[in-house]
Amino acid sequence: MESKPGQRVLISLRNMIASGALPAGVRLAEIQTAQSLGVSRTPVRLAFRTLEQEGLLVRCGARGYMVPSVEAQDLANAVEVRGVLEGLAARQATERGLPAASLAVLEQCLERGDALFAKGHIVVDDMQVYHELNMTFHQVIVEASGNAAVATALSRNDHLPFASSSALAFDNNNLAGEWTRFNFAHLQHHAIVDAMRTGQSARAEALMREHANATLRYAEIFTKARAGQRPLEVLHGDADASKTRTD
Repeated sequence: MESKPGQRVLISLRNMIASGALPAGVRLAEIQTAQSLGVSRTPVRLAFRTLEQEGLLVRCGARGYMVPSVEAQDLANAVEVRGVLEGLAARQATERGLPAASLAVLEQCLERGDALFAKGHIVVDDMQVYHELNMTFHQVIVEASGNAAVATALSRNDHLPFASSSALAFDNNNLAGEWTRFNFAHLQHHAIVDAMRTGQSARAEALMREHANATLRYAEIFTKARAGQRPLEVLHGDADASKTRTD
């Protein structure tokens, strides 16, 4: 877990990038950024590295970083690749036979999601719960595949914002619409687990690939947020350490 100053710096920088306060092309240096945020260089350095991993910063020179330009088509391509890789993982996990322990974790994810969406509405804090269970859901399937190459390829593909299943973005001014979108994604989770449980490997692969398409709307949300047209909530990795809101 990161220190509180480290969390604050990471959240602040992610907020500024997602909102467009730090637009594409802006160069960031440790000293100037630390001075502007009133912290030492260490949390800034750590935040830069984390944001680079998330695709929100790219290296520029020996010590500096730059905010990259994110094109919707680039994000769509990365999401499609993720769908292929996770689909392969679902098929191979099904063909190997889903371990009882893995199935139990997946079913726990389904139960948590059922309770979350049964209310017929969501609040911002509910999305953190969904974010955590969604990360677990995807991680378990990749691990159950027994294919380390899939995990390696996924980590290399996660170089753009929201291309990774560990990232989640939503419009916090339209939670009714987001309930519909994420409830549908949760129903897809149910279908995927059903296919894997019953040994339908081809169906599991197709459903997992289709499931990745839910991420494609992130490109629209991200673009509008950076243009100041829409508020954005971003959860990434450790939800406790990286919750970001742009209003």
